Amino acid sequence: MSYRLGVDVGGTFTDILAIENETGRTWRGKVPSTPDDPSRAVIDGAKALCADAGIAPKDIAWFFHGTTVATNAVLEGKGARVGLVVTEGYRQILQIARSYVPGGLAGWIVWPKPEPLAPLECTIEAPERMGADGTIVREIDEETLRTRLKTLKDEGIEALTICLINSYVNDRHERRVAEICAEIFPDLPITISADILPEMQEYERALTTVANSAVRPAVARYVGHLEKALRDWGMDGPLHLLRSDGGLMSAAKSAASPVNLLMSGPAGGVAGAVWVARHAGLSNILTLDMGGTSTDVALIEAGEPRLRRETSVGNLTVRASSLDIRTVGAGGGSIAHVPDLTRALRVGPESAGAVPGPVAYGRGGEQATVTDANVVLGFLPESLLGGDMALDRKGAEQAVQRIADALGIGLHQAAAGIVDIVNETMFGALRLVSVQQGYDPRDFALMAFGGAGPLHANALGRLMGAWPVVIPPSPGVLCAYGDATTRLRAETQRSFGQTAEETDDSVIAALLDELGRDVADELIREAVQPADITMRFEADMRYQGQAFEVPLPVSLDDFRAGKGLAALARAFDREHERLFTFNLNMPRELVNLRATAMSPESRLAPQELPKGDGNPSAAKIRDHSVFMDGMEKSAVIYDRARLRAGDQVPGPAVIVEMDSTTLVLDEHVAQIDPFGNILITPA
Repeated sequence: MSYRLGVDVGGTFTDILAIENETGRTWRGKVPSTPDDPSRAVIDGAKALCADAGIAPKDIAWFFHGTTVATNAVLEGKGARVGLVVTEGYRQILQIARSYVPGGLAGWIVWPKPEPLAPLECTIEAPERMGADGTIVREIDEETLRTRLKTLKDEGIEALTICLINSYVNDRHERRVAEICAEIFPDLPITISADILPEMQEYERALTTVANSAVRPAVARYVGHLEKALRDWGMDGPLHLLRSDGGLMSAAKSAASPVNLLMSGPAGGVAGAVWVARHAGLSNILTLDMGGTSTDVALIEAGEPRLRRETSVGNLTVRASSLDIRTVGAGGGSIAHVPDLTRALRVGPESAGAVPGPVAYGRGGEQATVTDANVVLGFLPESLLGGDMALDRKGAEQAVQRIADALGIGLHQAAAGIVDIVNETMFGALRLVSVQQGYDPRDFALMAFGGAGPLHANALGRLMGAWPVVIPPSPGVLCAYGDATTRLRAETQRSFGQTAEETDDSVIAALLDELGRDVADELIREAVQPADITMRFEADMRYQGQAFEVPLPVSLDDFRAGKGLAALARAFDREHERLFTFNLNMPRELVNLRATAMSPESRLAPQELPKGDGNPSAAKIRDHSVFMDGMEKSAVIYDRARLRAGDQVPGPAVIVEMDSTTLVLDEHVAQIDPFGNILITPA
């Protein structure tokens, strides 16, 4: 037997999932995260799960991992000190940045720009110049460059970035500068923009490459340590990490291009949701991934998640493909508080995290959290993780009571207020990916996962009008499921910068062919057979003079047949009108062309449940009481493992399992589908 292991590191818990390749049988585990060293929870959790399942490390054929190491390095300001080499005359490129001030009209009269990841004192100029057409205007003055590079030795730089003007057209100078840098700094990781983002727009290219350098040492250390620990354990299979766009990349590639990992953690849940939705016969899905620290939401249309050409983490926005995921500081560990100034209840974004965690966890937490409110309301029973973690109900009540006293209301009213506020926060995030993108949420189902998502899903479905609400099997470890069932992905792009009238289909077909061969070769080096590779192509288009582009899928066959430009123009007009409600009678410009290669999809199939008679009584654990809609109501607690296909669970009800808890509201009913998904609809 061979197995694949998926591991996802969250702010509170680390999720582990083992899948038997031949049968699809699964084993799942959940251990507290170790923020000081995330790999410790990864290794310890994997070892514990495999020991319980009787899996030998040598039988693990693949190890798939979603990580937040790059994300945390940016958010916590713990990236490497980066040196930057730019073309002479462009030393202040990161300081000038873009003339964009966030906020509403007059909302940010004074806005201090974030500190650049490569400070000015660590930026030097290379005496050279490449023309916009790729011709050499000025050769490199190597002697002067070497003198300037040596001044960086006193700055304590830990990584080096090279971003020269027009290198996306001709990278000869960048590569020569990199050779010189390697002679002077043989122990530093060196990144050139032609490898990371060969596109026009110098600021975005420089910022993205510098960001890659900033997180590169931390990611390389983490990946190297994890690989060594896995080898010492006895695992021979390859380690792959999840990219921000939902694909996989090798450990070596991730250590060299970690800017593609900035949204690695949240991408796992969307990848898992796509896999579940495909087998459940659902095509349009809104996803709700609620963990202990934050909630991630995304939109899946016609079985495909929406992609963005940018990745945003904190104040940093880089030009790297990622799933269109929006994150809010709303999780089970979000802290409730009543500020002295306003005396109004606030929830989050501060989180109790994994340590000390909510008061109910009994690990020293003292501040009321969303989890504590759910315990007080009876939505969470007395234990988590299949009985391995007992909850301190009395402690949760005392913490929420302090909030109630500050507000001058009752205990249950305060707890309900905490839950309502966090629901509204998540509701706002869901509107960002649906209503504000031109989609009607009533045309979508809502799939909730993460440790806390199923508790709040029914309420969010009611707010959004999105039915059914889908709770997949093992919702608490669905991100790990996504890690384990997605596929290898490689991407490259090229700036084009011509209007449709200035080019023709044959030119674009030739360029797409070249890009396709480049990314296909990357997967072939990862032992993917050429016949198994799937290719996708995109074009970024805009009206000439616009400052932003619209990414659109294109067909290579259309360009080969001489009808690609016409089809692209029609698609652009449709998408532009959907996004902005208007079109212009102006030339359309092709800004960038992009090719993506993917390995075959996982052939794993979900296990089907035995068929039941519709009566869930065999899964009943006990009668229960919950506080809902302003009053105490009778409810029933069910064991999800004992529910059968076709069973119908009327609300109010609490459905428990090892890694999560599902709440069914009053006047709603949950039905179990053949694959074990819980489908909640109004009664």
